Amino acid sequence: MIADVLSEASARMQKAVEVAKDDFASVRTGRANPQLFQKIMVSYYGTPTPLSQLASLQNPEARTLVVTPYDKSALKDIEQAIRDTPNLGANPTNDGNIVRVTLPELTEERRKEFVKIVRSKAEDARVSVRNIRRKAKDDLDALKGEVGDDEVARGEKELEHVTKTHVDQIDEALKRKEAELLEV
Repeated sequence: MIADVLSEASARMQKAVEVAKDDFASVRTGRANPQLFQKIMVSYYGTPTPLSQLASLQNPEARTLVVTPYDKSALKDIEQAIRDTPNLGANPTNDGNIVRVTLPELTEERRKEFVKIVRSKAEDARVSVRNIRRKAKDDLDALKGEVGDDEVARGEKELEHVTKTHVDQIDEALKRKEAELLEV
C-alpha cells in the first residue's frame, strides 16, 4: 500500500517536471523555435484551438518562423492570435497564403524579463510537486491504522527523497534555461 502511494506520487511529480520543461521551452530565447507557438490558442470558428492543429510551422531563418495554415480562412485568426500573445513581441505578416513571423532581437532588459518569467514557472512547478507530496503524506497518514508507524515513517522518508529529486530536476532545468536566455 505504501509502495502504491509512493509510486503514484512519483509519477505525478514526474509529470509536473515535464510540464515545467514544456513551459520553459515556450519561453523565447534568441532564436525562433516552433515550440514558442505550442501554447498559442486560435479562435477557430469560435472554438479555441491550438495553433499546431491549424497550421504547420517551419523555421527557415534564425529569427523567422513561417506558419502555413491548413485552412486559408483561418489566416486572419492565426495572425491575430500570434499578435495578441503576451511576452512574445512577434510581428506577424500575412501574404494571403502564409503568416511570416519575425521575432525581434532580444535586448538585455528583455532577457532579464524572460528569466523572471522562467523563475516564476519553476516556482509554480515546485509548488505543484509540494502539493503532490502533501497529498501523498495525507494518504500515508491515513494508512497508519493498517500498517505500522515505522513503515509509515519509512514511507514518509522515501517520499521526502522522491520530492527532493523532482525539485532538483526542476532546478536543473531552470539553470539550463537561464543560461540559454542570458547567452548573447
